[in-house]
Amino acid sequence: MRSTVLGSLAEFTLGARTLERVTVRSDDLAKRVLRFVTSAGEIGLRFEGPERLRDGDVIFADERLVVAVLVDADDVLVMRPASIGAAIRLAHALGNRHLPIQTDGDAIVVRFDPLLEALAAENGVTVTREQRVIAQPFRHAHAPHSHD
Repeated sequence: MRSTVLGSLAEFTLGARTLERVTVRSDDLAKRVLRFVTSAGEIGLRFEGPERLRDGDVIFADERLVVAVLVDADDVLVMRPASIGAAIRLAHALGNRHLPIQTDGDAIVVRFDPLLEALAAENGVTVTREQRVIAQPFRHAHAPHSHD
């Protein structure tokens, strides 16, 4: 079992070797231990530190084959509030639902949910539904609290 990737496909010299892609979900990017079945056999990864898998990581290479990771696109809503007030109202509503979000510039990105799409529209927030490769998995903020 390997504890690191071999590099990024963007900088990796493929040469005459065959490229094989193994597909993962964005949620898998948070995992410390992963296993893949490839034409070269089973490949295992175990990350000890903060390093995690990313789209395009090369996980195997020999004289005939290079195996790289392909992250599946997520079905997301990209919400673009027009004002700070709209952003605050939207963030408050999402926070009350304890939903993990990501930001992309001035946009808020969440997993697709028709109720969230309606919530954004009701609050006058421009929203688009997209298929996006997410570089980091959606994670809940660790903030223990109670509603006493």
